[in-house]
Amino acid sequence: MAKRLYDQPCSLAGALDRIGERWSLLIVRELLLGPLRFSELARDVGGAPTDILTKRLRELEQAGIVRRRELPPPASVTAYELTDLGRGLERPLIELGRWGLNFHDVRTVRELAPTSLPNALRVVLRPPEGAELTLGVRSGNREYRLRIEDGWIDARRGEAPDADLTLSGTPFEVMATLVSDAGGAGIEGDPAALEALRGMVTLPEELRQGALEQVAEGATA
Repeated sequence: MAKRLYDQPCSLAGALDRIGERWSLLIVRELLLGPLRFSELARDVGGAPTDILTKRLRELEQAGIVRRRELPPPASVTAYELTDLGRGLERPLIELGRWGLNFHDVRTVRELAPTSLPNALRVVLRPPEGAELTLGVRSGNREYRLRIEDGWIDARRGEAPDADLTLSGTPFEVMATLVSDAGGAGIEGDPAALEALRGMVTLPEELRQGALEQVAEGATA
């Protein structure tokens, strides 16, 4: 089947011609945190058929959004990473995720995969200019480092030995701890850093109330 194109003299249509197919933006979402092998992408993207994933990666490569690279020893395998052009999608994707909160069912946070947690945190936290904080996150045998600086959150896979604060637990527990003392995540580090993070949480009011209700239900279960 030929790829569907808008083929219009419009920059938005041109962008959608390159990233508008199903799974394309979710591939970009996963690569925002760093390079991944094909098998890791297939797992973390969440349900893309192998042949479709291969096709999308080929299309993103042809568009200059994704490239292949050889990981150094001992891995010595091919991985996929974003190009500079691809990284230009980072801020638009975070903003799109924030817009998507208007349609989000808070109950599905319990289904959130650990691999999706760093970007979920980037969506709900809006750091003010001047705020500087390093957050470590441990969830599902995975570790992440989130650096807050200049009104932005940079997120990467890996340990955060310089963390001001580290949160550990399921994605739901980590997210819930940002809105309630009863969230249930393990907390290590500066209590003031946790309060600073809580002050950065920006959610539609209905979603915030739903989150508090979910935490209350969990505390009484």
